[in-house]
Order: sequence, then C-alpha cells, then structure tokens
Amino acid sequence: MYHHVKKLMYTVKVGAADPRFGNMLLEQFGGANGELAAAMQYSIQGLNTDDPGLKDMLMDIGTEELSHLEVIGTLARMHLVPMKTLHKAAEANPLIAICGGGGVNLYNSGGSAWTADYLKITGEPEVDLRSNIAAEARAKIVYERLKNFTDDADSKDALQFLMTREITHMKVFMLALDSLGLPPLQIGQLPPTEGLVDQYFNDSTGEGQDGAVDMTGPWNDKKTFRVVDNPAFNPEEMDVDGPKTSGRKKAK
Repeated sequence: MYHHVKKLMYTVKVGAADPRFGNMLLEQFGGANGELAAAMQYSIQGLNTDDPGLKDMLMDIGTEELSHLEVIGTLARMHLVPMKTLHKAAEANPLIAICGGGGVNLYNSGGSAWTADYLKITGEPEVDLRSNIAAEARAKIVYERLKNFTDDADSKDALQFLMTREITHMKVFMLALDSLGLPPLQIGQLPPTEGLVDQYFNDSTGEGQDGAVDMTGPWNDKKTFRVVDNPAFNPEEMDVDGPKTSGRKKAK
C-alpha cells in the first residue's frame, strides 16, 4: 500500500522564479527519462518478478522515485507559478499558462504527453536491470544539464540531490545484476548461433571526405571477432567458415 507523508524527501526552495527554466524541469516530471517513468517502470517490474529479493528492491526504488516526482514537481511549480498572472512569464509556455494555470502536468518540456511507451519492461531480470541502469544514467545526464541552465543556488541544490540518487540507483541495479550469477552475455534461455555470434560485420568502409577511415578497437579486435569486410558485397564471407579478413587501422 502507499501512504503520503506531508513532507518532501528534499526540502525545495527557489530564490528567483524562472518560468523558462520551470518549463525545462518538466522533462523530469513527464518526460521519457523523468521520475514518473522511473517509478512506473521499477514498480511494474517489481510486480512481475517472482524473486522476493528483487521485488523488494524494485518496490523500494520505485516508491522512492514517486518521492522524487514530488520534489521535481514542487520545484517546477515554484518556477512556473508566475505564468498564472504575469504576461511576460506566460510567454515561456502559453499552453501551461492558459490551460494549466502555471502548474505542472504530465507533459515533457516540449509539450508532448507522458506515455507508457517510455517504460521498458520485459519480465526478464537480466534485461530489465540493464534497462534500469541505462535509465538512471540518462536521468543523471538530464539533471546535470538542467543544473547548467539555472543560476538559482537553491534549485541547483535540489537538482544535485536528485542527480546523486540516480548514481545510487545505478549502483544498486548493477549489484542486483551481478547477484544473478549469469555470464555477461547470457540473455534469456536460447543460445546464439555458434560462429555467427563471433563475426563482426564491417558495414561502414572506405575513406570519407573529412578524412574518416576504418578503425579498430576492442569492439572489433581480431582476437575476439572474425571481421567480415563489406558483407553486402561479399555475402559469401558471412559463412561462419569463411576466410578471415581485415585491413583496418588501429585506433589511437
């Protein structure tokens, strides 16, 4: 069950309201990488898992994200409220001023409505935990960028708190993934096709007008992969028993 406590997880203050910045903050309220999306994704994953440990952790973090939604929503509202009465402030987002009365709603900073399409839920913990790690990383970057668009010290402090918790959650999800005890590339039950799984298709070849050339790195090292150059023009090379090919320059 849920219970609301009339106290924010982090006390929000604003020195000087900035409706333009308030509109930006909506990205973390009703956007793809925002707090509602995180809360719903983790909570629904928790409902779907049969592992009691993972369920407990996912519900813990999903519930915390609802508290973060309250924090970011309160902060955004403080910045948006001048839209309710000030003509100049309303220019930052007339839709919020006219239809929302200078308040928050489930829209992102561009005015697009929140959608369940934001959620990544597969029912496979080794997949969902990776999605969660990526979600927290994206949210961290958004908060970092938001901090760069305000000079208000109190707003920066609130964003620093929220940004820091994203890293905490990344760490939790990474440890949970490790706890599954699976090889790094084991996803689901069916194994990949032997031979084919170790081929790297070099589909971008030649030299570009800006000096771009084929490069190599750990992602296509011949010790790990058999590199197949120009597979579109040499389909026979894609045979798992085909000749080894290469010809790339080493990345600096």
